[in-house]
Amino acid sequence: MSNTLTEIAKQLKGRKNKVQLIYAFNGTGKTRLSREFKGIIAPKDDGQDALDDAEQAPLSRHKILYYNAFTEDLFYWDNDLDADAEPKLKIQSNTFTDWILQDQGQDMNVISTFQRYANDKLTPRFNPQYTAKDKDGKDVTVKAFSEVTFSHQGGDDEPDRKIKISKGEESNFIWSIFYSLLEQVISILNVPEDAGRETDQFNQLQYVFIDDPVSSLDDNHLIELAVDLARLIKSSDFAISGLKFIITTHNPLFYNVLHNEFNRAPKFVLRKLDDGKHDLIEQENDSPFSYHLHLKNELMKAADSGDIHKYHFNSLRNVLEKTSTFLGYEEWGELLPGVRGNRATGQVNPYARVINLYNHAKHAGHEVAEVEEDHKRVFKFLVKEIDNIYKGMRTQQGTQA
Repeated sequence: MSNTLTEIAKQLKGRKNKVQLIYAFNGTGKTRLSREFKGIIAPKDDGQDALDDAEQAPLSRHKILYYNAFTEDLFYWDNDLDADAEPKLKIQSNTFTDWILQDQGQDMNVISTFQRYANDKLTPRFNPQYTAKDKDGKDVTVKAFSEVTFSHQGGDDEPDRKIKISKGEESNFIWSIFYSLLEQVISILNVPEDAGRETDQFNQLQYVFIDDPVSSLDDNHLIELAVDLARLIKSSDFAISGLKFIITTHNPLFYNVLHNEFNRAPKFVLRKLDDGKHDLIEQENDSPFSYHLHLKNELMKAADSGDIHKYHFNSLRNVLEKTSTFLGYEEWGELLPGVRGNRATGQVNPYARVINLYNHAKHAGHEVAEVEEDHKRVFKFLVKEIDNIYKGMRTQQGTQA
């Protein structure tokens, strides 16, 4: 049944579950859904959003805490620096980062979280308060924890050179701040009596909406992040706080980990229809394999339309991995033409090479780039091969029945 994103947001609000998990392709409307949901739960002028012009509301007024693409707009690089100046990531003043960094002093926790998922040699440093000259030569006070510099730890004789980190590392850093904030909020709200809490600033909080946390990580760190997030959410005492969580993602691996972690939570696939409306499809099956059937159908649609993007190759590999496990193969490459049923002989399968090209870490963040026409033909061929495998599986099941 087709609905507007506002109607779907109302459906999500109407559910009583602690956790709801949603999978959707990029461009389907996940981030817009988070905005629509926020608009239903909280007043538009609460100032939480980086794009709101309103004065920042006190924490005690907030009913929803959310992380999405707009969260990153609170962070920006200072592009007015001289050529030899240190690159600085600036933080737009807001109630949440001020509270977690200044009031709670969680800067070291943020740093350790960032290094765990990124690189333990890459060190962020928050600024102390200092005085600087503006363009007119006047003294201005730069607030503490409003700037961040990054450096790689080298040997004892190597200078501590400040660098501008990658976009993926920047997203990871911003997520680390949000994660540290969420840890503190859950810890506070787990105290049964309001009077016993160290602060009453989160007593009105009802929802946490997380849209696509860092997906530019390698698989191992992405799994670690998903498991850590699941552990943190599970630690939230629903009977005491009533805090609810909605998580949306386009990343199949991240989705699958959370699917298994929250085995009783309702899970959905968000689809964008041709008329611009959307459909929120609930997964009835306890197994994530039903999601892969849906994913296979989406791949077939992409192959039929020719509208093929890099993220489709990620989904293609995901389906191959799940199918190979289901059929008892040790490697997903054994399903590819020329290798199926046999161990590889040391030669990299040309079809696997194309799939891996678009799954390589350095390509992961560039899903809008064009896919080569030859590779589109490979994609269409492989999707057809996968469909034949699934048809064969259904035939075997029918014969066994």
